[in-house]
Amino acid sequence: MRFSKITKILLVIVCGVVIFTAGFYFGKGQKVFIDPFEEIDLSLLSEVYHLLEENHPEFQKLSEEEIVFGIIEGMVGTLDDPHTVFLNPERSKIFLEDVSGEFEGVGMEIGFREGSLQVISPLEGTPADKAGLRAGDIILNVDGESVKNFTLEEAVHRIRGPRGEEVLIEIMRNGKKKEFSIIRDTIKLPSVEWDLVKDNIAHIRVSHFHENVGSDFMRIAEDVSESKAEGVILDLRRNPGGIFEIAVNIAGHFVGTNETVVIESSSREGGIDEREIKARNILPAFKDRPVVVIIDEGSASGSEIVAGALRDLIDAPIVGKQSFGKGSIQRLHNLSGGSLIKITEKYFFTPKGDLIDGKGIDVDFEVEITEEDFEAERDPQLEKAIEIMKKKEM
Repeated sequence: MRFSKITKILLVIVCGVVIFTAGFYFGKGQKVFIDPFEEIDLSLLSEVYHLLEENHPEFQKLSEEEIVFGIIEGMVGTLDDPHTVFLNPERSKIFLEDVSGEFEGVGMEIGFREGSLQVISPLEGTPADKAGLRAGDIILNVDGESVKNFTLEEAVHRIRGPRGEEVLIEIMRNGKKKEFSIIRDTIKLPSVEWDLVKDNIAHIRVSHFHENVGSDFMRIAEDVSESKAEGVILDLRRNPGGIFEIAVNIAGHFVGTNETVVIESSSREGGIDEREIKARNILPAFKDRPVVVIIDEGSASGSEIVAGALRDLIDAPIVGKQSFGKGSIQRLHNLSGGSLIKITEKYFFTPKGDLIDGKGIDVDFEVEITEEDFEAERDPQLEKAIEIMKKKEM
């Protein structure tokens, strides 16, 4: 019986991974599979399985599914890429809720940087934002448990939870530890907002690139075009990214559809399988207006693509703080049983060839927001952007 169980698990792993990684399509749905495990000796896996089964008191409680999930997570983890992750059915559901624009939790994007789990961006108006969490905060503990050995998805899973429940998050900021007690709530991802500042400057705030933002931005582009706005401040602060195509198309509103918004390559050094990405079917509503961009440490992924494109293609000045530096794209693949896997496939470069991943987008005018500014509700970064815009010909 013991032999049949481990044999079944090995077959599930081998067949499942073969189907996923080595499928080639010919004709109408016909698949030919090449076994990548043909040259790999899996006897060590079987040996460890038997030792755990015989000696660890908790191992018998694991289901076959849990064992398979654990082995897959271990295989993915050997890549040492926090953005390539296996999502079991439960975590897949959470992920899909995120991109839909509404979920339950505290409302912040997190990620690994320089070996530590950090807050990329607390979304405006959410429990995390109201509690005082900020971009760059290093997360130490969740509910008293160290996150040192957490994967990114495990950290997200621990922080997320039903509306009304409390979560304790301990962080490190400027060498000092702080603990936040946060009550989870229903989080509706912010879309796009705009207003007129100084009478003739449109301040457009894009907080996320979820699936509704593309259509929302098109409506706002029309409103701004019909207003008396003579210049545009594009505010991408605390924007952690989202859907790649939406970010590219939003850049197209400023640079046009025939311009290369971003270059992708399968190598961080570039030059391998390079492909130029252009916006599709977008009217350049703001192409003839001066533009200033605001970013900060919470600007990541899609927002870095947009900022880099506007800097390189229309010489838009950038105000604020250097961005996070998450310049890679993960493609989502459906697996059997409701699981998903996100795999890093490409790295991003700005139109002029600057690598984004691990470096971020530099600013032309560095402006800090201090504790005193927060308390006084001042926004020196927006004030600087307005000052720069006023010096442009409008």
